[in-house]
Amino acid sequence: MTEKAEETGGKGPASLDLQMDRAHPARVYDYFLGGKDNFPADRELGDLIAAVTPEMRDTAHINRSFMVRAVKYVAECGVDQFLDLGTGIPTSPNTHEVAQSVIPGAHVVYVDNDPIVSVHGRALLATDSTTALVQADIRDIDRLLEEPKLRQLIDFSRPVAIMLVAVLHYVTDEDDPGRIVSRLLQEAAPGSYLILSHFSADMSPRAHQVVELAARDGVAMRARSREEIAEFFTGLEMVEPGLVLPPLWRPDGPVPSDLSNAWGYAGVARKN
Repeated sequence: MTEKAEETGGKGPASLDLQMDRAHPARVYDYFLGGKDNFPADRELGDLIAAVTPEMRDTAHINRSFMVRAVKYVAECGVDQFLDLGTGIPTSPNTHEVAQSVIPGAHVVYVDNDPIVSVHGRALLATDSTTALVQADIRDIDRLLEEPKLRQLIDFSRPVAIMLVAVLHYVTDEDDPGRIVSRLLQEAAPGSYLILSHFSADMSPRAHQVVELAARDGVAMRARSREEIAEFFTGLEMVEPGLVLPPLWRPDGPVPSDLSNAWGYAGVARKN
């Protein structure tokens, strides 16, 4: 996780430490998706992970596809506000593109702590009054929820989609991810949705090697079990088919017969 860059007058960074000498989860993920917004340190860690667990590249694409289907579903349910936490490098289709294809004018706030994400996000959203990017760390959730740009676009008195897609496995137990989710849901109005996916080692013990390789490069990860991930949905009404492997969540095409590259679980739930 990176530190928040300083800004002046909303016109851009006053000082921007891109930390190119060390890997960042958002940029490694971008590399796995075939993006170009990554540095040698990110590609080095990505290659190490892919050499040991080549499934990780497919896992990234599978997770992205789940995000698209989940956002479309929630928008079709009438929700027109999306809070995308740990969004990563902008990769089309982005959350706002999917949501606004269903509800033109839907509001989307992206949150990430990587300055590279902020640079690209602000360029992408420069002329869009319905979207914004906040550079912040979700571990400081109380401070994040007071961010003016977030409050300008997200009205928590109405239903909102809270998105934690492939991000909580970068939050260690010491930083209490359960509290982060609970705090967000506490703020959200009834009728809100939680969209969540999470890396797991349930499908293969080799997934722990990803955690170990990331730790050597200074990237903390926690592969949680299905039971641990299910706890994030406590008190919510799960949308069918529940908490499942990402390709099995409301697929919009044939489901692959081989799901060995789906290293994680995904689900959507409603707050009543």
